[in-house]
Amino acid sequence: MDNLQETWVYLSATPLFHLTLTLIAFQAANWVFEKAGRNPLLNPVLGAVLLVVAVLIMTGTDYGTYFEGAQFVHFLLGPATVALAVPLYRQWHHVRRSALAITVSLIAGSLTAVLTAIAVTWVLGGSGEVLASVAPKSVTAPVAMAIAKELGGLPSLTAVLVIVTGIFGAMFGSAVLNLVGVKDWQARGLAIGTASHGIGTARALQVNETAGAFAGLAMGLNALATALLLPIIWTVLSRLFGI
Repeated sequence: MDNLQETWVYLSATPLFHLTLTLIAFQAANWVFEKAGRNPLLNPVLGAVLLVVAVLIMTGTDYGTYFEGAQFVHFLLGPATVALAVPLYRQWHHVRRSALAITVSLIAGSLTAVLTAIAVTWVLGGSGEVLASVAPKSVTAPVAMAIAKELGGLPSLTAVLVIVTGIFGAMFGSAVLNLVGVKDWQARGLAIGTASHGIGTARALQVNETAGAFAGLAMGLNALATALLLPIIWTVLSRLFGI
């Protein structure tokens, strides 16, 4: 028993253990997802998060220790994001033909995401710090955290909200679009990518390549649009409402 405990102490302090934990958790969650016929309610990202959190709580492992190993997966987010250019390149002829529609929908989507987040949080009594943290929730995490910090928000809270938004979009986005009768794959991809960034884009790619390509485009352009528009919106609202 003592040898087992010593082995556990050694493994839990090794970065490779937490990297392995992350990969196994995702594979297990993805296995359940595939066995359930890719039911969006069983999103593998959500399943992996729940499994990892459960293990960390049971073992009393703090996030800093876990991230020493998980940082290797975190590093791969950059190349994975860049790889979204491949399906986008394959659909580039559609993108060129729809340039005006894409521009209008992205601006409308970006403004809607920001203003509804601020409005709901304000109505519920959120402080200015919380409002600044919530506002960029539909943007990919690195950009959202930078925007929140610039506005005086909490980047750590923003990161959590970004992940929750992405998972929620991946789980329910297709159902909502079906409910309102949006059938065009380009429009569906733009909506998912604008509202739920990388996690939603990954889900869109699983469903349809055209939708995935437009979701990847929307994710990148929405980050740019929000970074440009949100500081202006924030300044105006601060002067009008003193937030």
